Amino acid sequence: MTGDEAVARARELFLTDTQRYGCAETTFLVLKEAYSLSDPTDASPAMVLNGGVAYRGGLCGAIGGAALAVGMLAARRVANHAAAKRAARKVVAATMDAFEVEFGALDCRSLIGRDLRTLAEHRAFIESGVWRTTCMRQIEFVVRRLATLPETMPARGAAGT
Repeated sequence: MTGDEAVARARELFLTDTQRYGCAETTFLVLKEAYSLSDPTDASPAMVLNGGVAYRGGLCGAIGGAALAVGMLAARRVANHAAAKRAARKVVAATMDAFEVEFGALDCRSLIGRDLRTLAEHRAFIESGVWRTTCMRQIEFVVRRLATLPETMPARGAAGT
C-alpha cells in the first residue's frame, strides 16, 4: 500500500458520520492492512488508545495505534525478539520525533485543546469538527509515513535478524 492509498483508506474509515473508529483504531487498522497482518478488521487492541489513552489526553492515538501495528510487523519480520523490539522502537521513535516537529506536541490534549474526559468537552470536540481536520491531518501524517515500512524492514531470517 502506498502512502496515498493509506491516507485514502484512513479517510474512508475515520471520516464517517457514525464515528465508529477513533484515531488510534483508524491508524492501527490502516497499517495492519498495509502490512498484511492478521485480523485487519479487528481494531479492538487500539480502542482504548483514542483521545490519548482512555481520553486522558496523553500520547496521540495516531501514534499509539501505529506503535501497535509496527510492533506486530517487527515481531513478524524480525526473528530475534530483542532485535524486533529495537527495530520497532527505532521506527516509532523516529515517527514521534517527526510528528512533534510537524504538530508541536505529542499529547492529545495539547494537539486538540480539549479535555475529553467530560461529556460536555467530548461533545464540544465532536461538534467543533476538530476531529475531521486536526486529528485527520495527524492520522494522515502517520499512515503516510509508515505505510511502506514493510519495504524497508528486513524480512524474517534476513542477514542480521
